[in-house]
Amino acid sequence: MKHAMKKIDETDALAKITKDRQRTNILRKYEQPTLAFLVRYIPSWVSSDMLTAVGFGGSIMVLAGFSAATHVHRGFLLLCILGFAINWFGDSLDGRLAYFRSKSRRWYGFALDVMADWLTTIFIGLGYVVYVGGAWELLGFCFVVLYGWAMMMALLRYKITGVHTIDSGLLGPTETRIIISAALFLEILFPDFIIYFGAGACLLLLAINMSDSLKLLKVANRCDKEELRSKKEP
Repeated sequence: MKHAMKKIDETDALAKITKDRQRTNILRKYEQPTLAFLVRYIPSWVSSDMLTAVGFGGSIMVLAGFSAATHVHRGFLLLCILGFAINWFGDSLDGRLAYFRSKSRRWYGFALDVMADWLTTIFIGLGYVVYVGGAWELLGFCFVVLYGWAMMMALLRYKITGVHTIDSGLLGPTETRIIISAALFLEILFPDFIIYFGAGACLLLLAINMSDSLKLLKVANRCDKEELRSKKEP
């Protein structure tokens, strides 16, 4: 009986935290149940805004890790990996917790989430610039611009289709954090690996953004045609 009740609670939690977003990322089948489990055990005195602050603190830790790796020892890149884990925890759970507790503030949460994500992207790019130095600093700038483009596409898609999705195909923020963390670990073992990784990541982001842009323009054009057709109909 207890097992059945626990299963119902987990299902209810999962339904509450996934109702506002359409996810396509490859880890969604594992990530969403994990978040549904975690929101049930977060203390009542912890608010969504506090979790946003925790996630933002993780992004500051990423920047600090890059700086320490530059001026002290490359091993401090492990601090960046920890920062990404903390950022995932806070960023993934802040809105989920609000939905689970039925205290969501749709537009406030949406605005705060976008601003926090943008600042996090800037901190990551800045940390990369500090670490690689020289002409390779341009890769950090390109990463911020290209990731900002991806964020803009998500907002445009939401405006045009009414569907809020933060994923680009099988890749979402969680997969991005994991991939970057793996690259940082490899950088500790193989110096300068992160330079080649940064170049590859920028090229991949460029290709994804161009593809998503073309797809969104087709959707927007179709929406315009449907709107014109509906206006012509008596």
